[in-house]
Amino acid sequence: MEWYLKVLHQYADFTGRARRKEYWMFTLVSAIISVVLAIVDNVLATGLLGLLYSLAVLLPSLAVGARRLHDTGRSGWWLLIGIIPLIGWIVIIVFLATEGERQPNAYGSDPKAVPGEAAAFS
Repeated sequence: MEWYLKVLHQYADFTGRARRKEYWMFTLVSAIISVVLAIVDNVLATGLLGLLYSLAVLLPSLAVGARRLHDTGRSGWWLLIGIIPLIGWIVIIVFLATEGERQPNAYGSDPKAVPGEAAAFS
């Protein structure tokens, strides 16, 4: 839940990098919430709750996806490859599941790095 709240706290922050764990935990919690809301919507015979939730997490979802791609050294614009059915989806899932670069890149420092670790090895 802490990873989910961290992403929501950074609501529309497209800068920096996000670890795999941050991205996938946000995705998991968001999927669980969506399923629960779908069940509630079916019981209430409405689609309003799911729609409102989807709109509320649209920007954070795009932002954490862009930050995840930044961690692999790719531009957030690569998210648009998901527009291509099947092949685009496979490519974006591979990109999102790939381990991030272990050194600073154009998008920021390694989110897994322990502060002071670089100084110990230089």
